[in-house]
Amino acid sequence: MAEPTIGKKAPAFTLPDTDGNKVSLNKDIVGRKAVIYFYPKDNTSGCTKEACSFRDAWATLRRRKVQVYGISPDGPESHARFRDKYRLPFPLLCDTDHKVAEKYGAWGEKNMYGKKRFGIKRTTFLLDEKGRILHIWKRPDVKRHAEQILEKLDELKTAK
Repeated sequence: MAEPTIGKKAPAFTLPDTDGNKVSLNKDIVGRKAVIYFYPKDNTSGCTKEACSFRDAWATLRRRKVQVYGISPDGPESHARFRDKYRLPFPLLCDTDHKVAEKYGAWGEKNMYGKKRFGIKRTTFLLDEKGRILHIWKRPDVKRHAEQILEKLDELKTAK
């Protein structure tokens, strides 16, 4: 399957959130700008920094009418603990079989300290109101990822 590209429609999906509610790209996300970010694991250092970056910029993202969705292979219990511990104001979606991550090219072989294994490749997609991909970040700066997104939104606004 070809990886999604800028300018194309994002692959459709429906995933459960922390509370068991179904979230659908076509039904719930389209109609406003959205950030869909794939991260490896709840409560790990890089993933916590990335999630807290979005939390800390939440008011600005909301003013800019941008919704954020975090996706990882973790289940709802893990997501709930992560959300509650760090007071995350955005939905965390459960992709336990990593099928959505595969559609987005965010699942694959990783080489860490000489060990090869399959897992989430940290990737973020910025979508427009119609579900088209405006930008893709592969290996974003976890500490300032929300800032990177706000900068890209400013850049895209200026380019219009």
